[in-house]
Amino acid sequence: MNLKAAVFYGPKNVKIEEVKKPKPGPGEILVKTSVALTCGTDLKTYLRGHPAIRPPIIMGHEYAGVVEEVGQGVDWVKPGDKVVTVVSAPCGHCTYCKLGRFNMCEHLWDEILGFSINGAYAEYVRVPPRIARFGLYHIPENVSFEEAALLEPLSCVVRGCRLANIEIGDAVAIIGAGPIGLMHLMLAKLSGARKLIMIDISEDRLKFAKEFGADITINPRNENIIERVKEETEGLGADVVIEAVGKPETWEQTLSLARKGGTILLFGGCPSGTKVSFDTFTIHYRELTIRGSQHYTPQDTIRAFRMILSKKLSLRKLITGTAKLEELELVFERIRIGKELKVAFKF
Repeated sequence: MNLKAAVFYGPKNVKIEEVKKPKPGPGEILVKTSVALTCGTDLKTYLRGHPAIRPPIIMGHEYAGVVEEVGQGVDWVKPGDKVVTVVSAPCGHCTYCKLGRFNMCEHLWDEILGFSINGAYAEYVRVPPRIARFGLYHIPENVSFEEAALLEPLSCVVRGCRLANIEIGDAVAIIGAGPIGLMHLMLAKLSGARKLIMIDISEDRLKFAKEFGADITINPRNENIIERVKEETEGLGADVVIEAVGKPETWEQTLSLARKGGTILLFGGCPSGTKVSFDTFTIHYRELTIRGSQHYTPQDTIRAFRMILSKKLSLRKLITGTAKLEELELVFERIRIGKELKVAFKF
């Protein structure tokens, strides 16, 4: 039985092809895709490739669906169950796993949906044993497939939010008003931030930010962001600055936006091999805390799933359109220019 899938061959080279229906092996689960969402990482991969990707590969990793078939030894899920999985799971036996640093697992990238193994831009997803056991969640009836499919990116943002340690009354400046930046905005608001400042060069994205509760929106093309952030924070700078773009110039801007003793979260990933320059005097004498954040742990995932179940975040609003898989390249372009946040491919 042949089915359609979006196969990545290299930068700006994705083809919609017929592929064979997968068969689950021992410990594996076959999920019939109900919805697959676009992701900023998918867009970056399409535009410039990704160091972890092994083409040709079926793209996509934010998805939810219905169990079609289970492999030998699987007894925690059955055909007909509505489920969502994350993109990866730790091995549990390497040094980093034993240290509890599961997002640093030495074998994490061996099996990542849409990168090292076939992903979710297809009618069926074969979920490998580690993800099937540690990264699968049952979707209750009051949660839509679209909401559930946001589990993976929300897990990443939950981890970033924990590292940023936002406190009640903080002023938070976020660079990048894409879906990730908006998730950071929502969690910062829930954490008790008193002022939420969103920075982006896209007026369309800034409009989205206003809808999601940003108190202040700043377009660097129209005004000086350093002066404006200080103006909005009594001349001090933001308590927490979050970079959610992944460009060296915005990484470097973060130091000028933070107050003395402030925290900077470098969340957006720059291209492999990128170098940035930071002023040592500023970091040292202003006692800045600079944190990197990548991926998530199982603890972050369960927290994210609980947030989805709580309905306290306007996650469904992040999905601004639907499309057919054949329209993938057009969809990527609309996201690139800020006309869409996330688009759902329905199957």
